[in-house]
Amino acid sequence: MASSGITADAKKNKRTFWKRNADKVPGSIKPVYGAKHPPSEAMIQASLGNVDQGKNRNKRTDSFTDFDNSTVDAWDDKEDDLMLMGLSVDEKLPQVNETTEDVNQHHVAESGMSTSDQKDVQPPSPVSPGVGGPGVGIRQTVVREPPKPIAPIRIPNMPLPDREVTKLHKFGQLLSGPNTDLEELRKVSWSGIPNAVRPSAWKILLGYLPTNIERRQITLERKRAEYFGFIDQYFETRHELTHKDTYRQIHIDIPRTNPLMPLFHQPKVHEIFERILYIWAIRHPASGYVQGMNDLVTPFFVVFLSEYVDDTGTTLDNFDLSKLEEEKLGFIEADSFWCLSKLLDGIQDNYTFAQPGIQLKVTALRELVRRIDARLHNHLEKQNVEYLQFAFRWMNNLLMREIPLKCTIRLWDTYMSEGDGFANFHLYVCAALLVRFSERTQAQRDFHGILLFLQNLPTKDWGNEQIGMMVAEAYRWKFMFADAPKHLNTLKN
Repeated sequence: MASSGITADAKKNKRTFWKRNADKVPGSIKPVYGAKHPPSEAMIQASLGNVDQGKNRNKRTDSFTDFDNSTVDAWDDKEDDLMLMGLSVDEKLPQVNETTEDVNQHHVAESGMSTSDQKDVQPPSPVSPGVGGPGVGIRQTVVREPPKPIAPIRIPNMPLPDREVTKLHKFGQLLSGPNTDLEELRKVSWSGIPNAVRPSAWKILLGYLPTNIERRQITLERKRAEYFGFIDQYFETRHELTHKDTYRQIHIDIPRTNPLMPLFHQPKVHEIFERILYIWAIRHPASGYVQGMNDLVTPFFVVFLSEYVDDTGTTLDNFDLSKLEEEKLGFIEADSFWCLSKLLDGIQDNYTFAQPGIQLKVTALRELVRRIDARLHNHLEKQNVEYLQFAFRWMNNLLMREIPLKCTIRLWDTYMSEGDGFANFHLYVCAALLVRFSERTQAQRDFHGILLFLQNLPTKDWGNEQIGMMVAEAYRWKFMFADAPKHLNTLKN
C-alpha cells in the first residue's frame, strides 16, 4: 500500500514490475536495486512507512541520467526493527579512550612498523548471534557418503613477530581448551584474528561449531553429511522449469566474482559456488537467490582454503585447486555453505520483497552522517546527491566492492566478534568510511563527480591498519549513539 503522499495518478502510473513477479516460486530470483537502478520514490515510501521525508528538493534527473552509465549494481542488511531497538552497550568509555589512544600512538610513533604490531582494541560486550533454521527437503534420495573430516583446529609453525606469537598462543589456548570461552574469544578476535587460527575461530564465532571441543568433530561430520545430502536432494532440480531461472542467474553471476583474482577463474571454483548458492536459494524460498550473494561466499572460501594450504608463503590468489585433494575441497565447500547460511540468517531481510532492511539502513546512515559531519551532509544535499545512490551498494554487499578482499576478511573478524556486527555495527563502519573521505568528497563540486568518487574510493592499497582505525572510529560512534536513538528518529512513527 503506497503512502498517503502518493497521488492517484502516481498509483495509476506505478511500474508494474512487482505485479508481474508477484507469483514467484520458491528459489526464484528476486529484484535487486543498486546505484544504477535505485528504487522508485513510491517504493521507498511504502517500505519505510512513516519515515519523515523532510523538505522536498528539486531532483536533477538529467544529472543522474548522465551518471547512469558509469555506475554499477550490487546488493545486503537486517530486520526492519533493527534500527529501532538500539544496542545494549555496557559502560566502556575507558576502553574507547584506550582504543583511540592506541590507534593514534601507532599511527604517529610506529608508522614504520608492520600491521601485526598494532595495539589490541578491546571489543564491546558481544551479543549472542541468532540461530536460524533451514527448511525441509523436497524429496528424498540416497545420501552419498561424505568425505572423512580432519581435525578442526590447526596451528602450524611459521615465522611470526613476538607480539603475533603471543596472540597466536592465546588463541591456541582458547580454542584447544575443553570449553572455549566465547566471551573471551570475541574480545581477543575484535582487533583481528591470526591467519593460522582464523578458520576455527570463525566457525565457533558464527555458531557453526560448538564451544565444547569434544563435540566439534562430531558436529563437522554431521553437518558435512547433511550438506552433501542436500546436494543429492536438490541439485538435480536446477534444470526443472520451476528453478531453472534461479540456476541460470547463479551461473551468470559466478564468473563475475572477484574477476581480478585468478583463483576464482577456475572451473572447479565455479562448480563449488554454484552448488553452495543454489542449495541455499532452494532452502530459503522467502528470498531465494539475489544477485551479489556470490560475493559473500568468497571470504569463507578463501579462509577455509587457507586451512589446507602449506604455510610456506604460498599465496592463495593464484592457488591451483587441482593440487588439493577432493575430500578437502569437500570440507571447504560444506563449511563455506554452513557459515554463509549463518551470516545470511541474520540479514535475510535484505533480500525479501522490496528489500526494506536496506532502505532503513540507508536512511539511518543519512541521519547519522548529518549529526557527525554536517558540512559533508550539507554538501551532498546541495548537489542533490541521494544517499541511496551510493550507500545502497555499501549496505547490500557489506563493502566488499569498496575494499580489497584481505581487508574484508579482517573487517569480518570484528563483525563476528560484535555478535550482530553484520546487521548493526556495519552501519557505523559505513559512516566511518564516508567521513574518512569527507574532505575529498567535498572537493568534488558537482553531482557527477561526487558519485563517481564515492563509487570508486581509493582503497586498493588498504591493509589491516586502515581497517583497524576505521572500526575503532565506528565503535566510538556506536558507543556515543547506541543509547541515543534520536539519531535514528526518522525511522520512528
